[in-house]
Amino acid sequence: MAAGFVLDGDILYKRGKDQVLLRCVDAVEARKILKDVHEGICGTHANGFTMARKIMRLGYYWLTMESDCINFARKCHKCQIYGDKIHVASLPLHVMTSPWPFSMWGMDVIGPISPKASNRHRFIFVVIDYFTKWIEAASFANVTKTAVCRFLKKEIICRYGLPERIISDNALNLNNKMMKEVCE
Repeated sequence: MAAGFVLDGDILYKRGKDQVLLRCVDAVEARKILKDVHEGICGTHANGFTMARKIMRLGYYWLTMESDCINFARKCHKCQIYGDKIHVASLPLHVMTSPWPFSMWGMDVIGPISPKASNRHRFIFVVIDYFTKWIEAASFANVTKTAVCRFLKKEIICRYGLPERIISDNALNLNNKMMKEVCE
């Protein structure tokens, strides 16, 4: 028997650096453990080295564990889509300056918020001036294009005048024919 390994009945253990016994597993069980630790109910989509340390803390071991963890993390579809884009070519920054107060506003919707507010509202409609960082906000049960247009007329245009620009994320309730009519 190699140094650091202990046989207890039919189960093989490896003695870790901290003298804790780690149960040796076969390739089939190793694949299941990799999947559970990486993307299971408590999975964090960690990188290979972190995942290998986490598996050892859980009490498992196999000879090619670290390289298997690295390869598994590299092939994870969600990690590829949502991971940091560190190898992407840099893009020039576009300066967004507002020449005077209340000339350029950004708008977005926060929600759905859970639990609902006491008045049963689930969404917050927020409009922010880029120059002063002044915020106008209101809560709504549903953010419809009618509610957005009414809010912009009453709270922004009537108070601060027609802005030069209104920036949104192109959601249908924020960017539609009714909005164009309000701005015209």
